[in-house]
Amino acid sequence: MSQPANLRLILSDHNIQKLALPSGIPGTVEELHSIVQATFGIPLDFCLHFKDADFGNEFFSLVSTTCIVDKDTIKVVYIDAPPTVTLTLTDVDSSSASIPDFSPLTFDDGCSSASSHDTLPVSPRPMTEIPAQRSKGWPAEFLIPRFSANTEILLQSGNEKFSCSGNVFGTNDLISLLPDILGNLAETIFEYTAYPSSANLSQVAGALVKKHPCLKEPGSFNECYGWIQRLKYKMNNFRCKLRGTGCPEIVVNSLKRKASHEQTPAKNVKKAKKAEVNYLPPHPQGETSESLEKEREELLSEVMKKDNGQVVAGKMAKTFSLRRQEVIYEAPAIRDFMQRWPALFDARQINDEFKSITTVSLEATFMAKLDQCTQKLMGVVSSRGGASGARIRQIKDMLLEHNTIEMRREVAIRCLVVYLGEKEEDLFKEYCDNEEFETSFESHVMKIAIVGDRSTPGSDHWMATIVMEGTKCLIEKDIPRSCALLMGIIYALNISYCKKLKYTFEVFQKLFLGLDGLRCSAKVIGLKNTIF
Repeated sequence: MSQPANLRLILSDHNIQKLALPSGIPGTVEELHSIVQATFGIPLDFCLHFKDADFGNEFFSLVSTTCIVDKDTIKVVYIDAPPTVTLTLTDVDSSSASIPDFSPLTFDDGCSSASSHDTLPVSPRPMTEIPAQRSKGWPAEFLIPRFSANTEILLQSGNEKFSCSGNVFGTNDLISLLPDILGNLAETIFEYTAYPSSANLSQVAGALVKKHPCLKEPGSFNECYGWIQRLKYKMNNFRCKLRGTGCPEIVVNSLKRKASHEQTPAKNVKKAKKAEVNYLPPHPQGETSESLEKEREELLSEVMKKDNGQVVAGKMAKTFSLRRQEVIYEAPAIRDFMQRWPALFDARQINDEFKSITTVSLEATFMAKLDQCTQKLMGVVSSRGGASGARIRQIKDMLLEHNTIEMRREVAIRCLVVYLGEKEEDLFKEYCDNEEFETSFESHVMKIAIVGDRSTPGSDHWMATIVMEGTKCLIEKDIPRSCALLMGIIYALNISYCKKLKYTFEVFQKLFLGLDGLRCSAKVIGLKNTIF
């Protein structure tokens, strides 16, 4: 068993962190890369360097984890440098220079700029194009975009006045600025989600008045309530405009797409509910449903070939948008979907599909967070008394027989389920032999079936099968990995969580995978504050 290790990690010249590895230094550089990315939330592509004592502590590219030991130093080196902007300056004849027209303008948003000697008009923004597949989820800190030059000048002047006298912009001062401010914010919000929650809009409004205090509203309880309402209506109008461009995640909720008994705007709205980033992306440029259907048909033959994983992965990535349309529009039965997309029901493809949907690495993130909190979690669950406490002690006794990293993870998950007031039996079902399993697995809606004898360490006479809607989806030899892959299947097929395990799945999603972690139930918030 690997010993726990700590590494000194240089993220930048002014940001040096300690990387704790409870399970020891990983066996491959790829695993270490995934752990670093998941732990510190690095969105950019990077490689790792290590400090080599044989060459005067110079940094070299890390090609094997055998080069580093406990308390060594590694460094994150970003691969993609920021783009360089080149400005070409030419002489301008002052006699031919045009004078800008500062007359009042009328905007699409229904607001007209005020005719005033101390305000500058803002040109209306062009119609937004349908976005490509998103590459990032909702940020922990929303960055206010830069507005047009005219707006920035007025805001800077207003901020200076606020710092001196505490005066804020009045209604008349805002009229000419609203189209530019709301338009920029709407486009930036849409880079993350088409349907922001009230918490998202509150975060944006708070960031706006923090950066530009002259926009505060002293009369409201949080000094930005009016901005929240403006953003809410602006996003509604923004989606209406995008519906005309054919944006899939907007068009799916148009009334003509709904059944006759659901033709009301708020009825059965299809949108991301589990922090999906690419809930319903558009097709790749130049592709249609017909061309992608041909790719799917070719994929059926490619998946039957040996050592063809790279070709299959490429075609699966290309047809991602087609699968999402089938899942969202048709909600097919898992058995039928498996016949159309057999390549998806593989551990590697489930990981890739989950990352395409959420931009998060499934197994690496799940295991890293689980390992990070296991020690504190075991301390918390041990405080339980009564029947739950007795069951937790029985589960912890499993470590006396097999004290491996996989078993420690499994024990932590089982204890977590009991601690949350839910039943292990609703997630795990154990069978003595395959014959017993085959006679009853079709009755399971969402279950991890453990079949065979696990009493012998390292025994191969058992398996863990993920069963969904009476269909065998994946077979594994690792219970914690099966839990992570179960989450991947739920996201890939847009399936709702089992109500009997709602808190367990909430912990899996919001604590172990870091998806929508700011909005948790009271029970999960209490656990989060204790173990992280």
